[in-house]
Amino acid sequence: MEMLKSIKNLFSKNSKDKQPLSNTTLLLTITICTFVIMYLFAMIVWGGGFLNPQQFLDIFNNNAYLIIISCGLTIVMITGGIDISVGGSVALITMASVVVMEDFGGGIITSLVIALGIGLLIGTIQGFLIAHLKIQPFIVTLAGMFFTRGMTTIVSKVPRTATNEAFNTLKDFYIDLPLIGTYAKNGNFIPSYIEVGVVIAILVVLILWAVLKWTRFGRNLYAVGGNSESALMLGINVRRTQFFAYILCGLLAGISGFVYLLHTGAGNAANATQAEMQAIASSIIGGTLLSGGVGSVVGTLFGVMSLKTINNIVVASGLREPYWQSITTGLMLCFFILLQSVILSIRKKKLGAMAG
Repeated sequence: MEMLKSIKNLFSKNSKDKQPLSNTTLLLTITICTFVIMYLFAMIVWGGGFLNPQQFLDIFNNNAYLIIISCGLTIVMITGGIDISVGGSVALITMASVVVMEDFGGGIITSLVIALGIGLLIGTIQGFLIAHLKIQPFIVTLAGMFFTRGMTTIVSKVPRTATNEAFNTLKDFYIDLPLIGTYAKNGNFIPSYIEVGVVIAILVVLILWAVLKWTRFGRNLYAVGGNSESALMLGINVRRTQFFAYILCGLLAGISGFVYLLHTGAGNAANATQAEMQAIASSIIGGTLLSGGVGSVVGTLFGVMSLKTINNIVVASGLREPYWQSITTGLMLCFFILLQSVILSIRKKKLGAMAG
């Protein structure tokens, strides 16, 4: 209902009588509308797989881990920071979790504890260096990216596959959606399904949405990213807020690594390659500003969906070479950055004129 009200206010002719939308809500609305238009266009023009509910759900199945780390990026970007180590963290976590299960007899719980522990440790160290020692986030997380990628190879120089029976049972468990599916040629109904990782990703988005919307910590994140000096004058502990933002991002990287392992079942030094770049792109497409103070995890969810949908459109167009996906991702990212800049600039002038 709140989203419908936002869209209605955005296009209302009597907007002067309405309370202006926040920048976060405005950019979220634009992202959702863009995704819906894009997917409907793909369904009309290409049809085929885009009309298959399972292909739509596979966006979630294949990218549940990306949704989670993108939410982590959104948290730190709202404070005006950045974290480019999350892809390496995911790779390290998957490899370490498999090695613990295969070489030390660990189970699902042990693997999950290892995943969360590594994520929290990386987030804590990076958060301390950034928030308390005032080292530039890009430099700290760049070092973290190199460190985690290197450590992944040290943990195991060869790819490892999880053979733990209980883990593989969980990995192969699918949740059928009896009301959604397609009919086979013989007339049998084939229900669509989602993986366990998708449920985890959606829960993460909902919890973080509630935290950002209704908790003091969430409000502090926006205040610090909007203007750290003003936040300090309001009595907000800026360093502590930034510190916990990176801890939360590390925790989400730990969850993401476990979800990635649930999807692939293997540890590999090449796991989650360029995931940090895709996470940053998804956050920006979802309406999160690099300057801080504006962003939404719901927008980030739609950012991931938009990014992967445009990749599917490129493949459906017959451009199957990987570089075409990179080109379209870059163009899409530039488009959203330019769109956000223009809209917020016009909005600032309009609100200034109304105030005057």
